[in-house]
Amino acid sequence: MDFDFLNSKTAASLDEIRVRVAHALARHPMCRNVRFDIVSVPRTRRGGNWTVTLQSVEPRAVWEASEIVADIQDAYDLSAVA
Repeated sequence: MDFDFLNSKTAASLDEIRVRVAHALARHPMCRNVRFDIVSVPRTRRGGNWTVTLQSVEPRAVWEASEIVADIQDAYDLSAVA
């Protein structure tokens, strides 16, 4: 059985990724005030081509915000249209 679909990422634009990150952070009580920016970067060995810069994060929310962003990075790839 072919399980490559489990490792595939969904293509999304910068705006789509920005919205998904904003909604995910807003759902967590400690991460609601986190400010962030989405940045396009050269493709890495792990396959990522975008990253999030977290700004104004409360010290107690750093771990949760980082985990939320990591989960989204595992699921989405910046589309070539962006």
